[in-house]
Amino acid sequence: MKPQFNEHQKFTQWWLWLILIPIGALPLVGIYKQIILNEPFGDKPISNLGLIGFACFTFALLTLFFVMKLTTKINKDGIEMRFFPFVKKTTKWSDIKTAELINYGFVGGWGIRLWTKYGTVYNMKGNKGLAIELLNGKKFLIGTQKETELKEVLKKLKLSLISHKQESSL
Repeated sequence: MKPQFNEHQKFTQWWLWLILIPIGALPLVGIYKQIILNEPFGDKPISNLGLIGFACFTFALLTLFFVMKLTTKINKDGIEMRFFPFVKKTTKWSDIKTAELINYGFVGGWGIRLWTKYGTVYNMKGNKGLAIELLNGKKFLIGTQKETELKEVLKKLKLSLISHKQESSL
């Protein structure tokens, strides 16, 4: 049996959407009031074109939060991580110096965090993740919501990788 780990994460925090949805509704109210009812929206209204541009930007931002997804796949060959639509990384076990499950605390928010003590952090929520250090010294961390399952897969993989190395040295 091949040890394998698959995880798909999205931004599902209710409080995040409680903030984002009203922000998305604001330009709709402005368009309705200013363009359809022909009344100025606010004390110093923006132009109709500016209002439409703001609405497009807001909906693009909401769409981005909706489609963002962190996918992690681990098998005997290595680790594949994709933070859609931004980053895709495939790392072979032979390039990895250390890989350990840690509690990384709070790293300044969720998403992609650069220049942390763990290198680049890719996470959606929580504070548990797989901290990876490569042989070339680079580091990155992949957040997880499946800590127990990941821990078991890493144990199995470590044993099979060690025994495979011992067999190939004979």
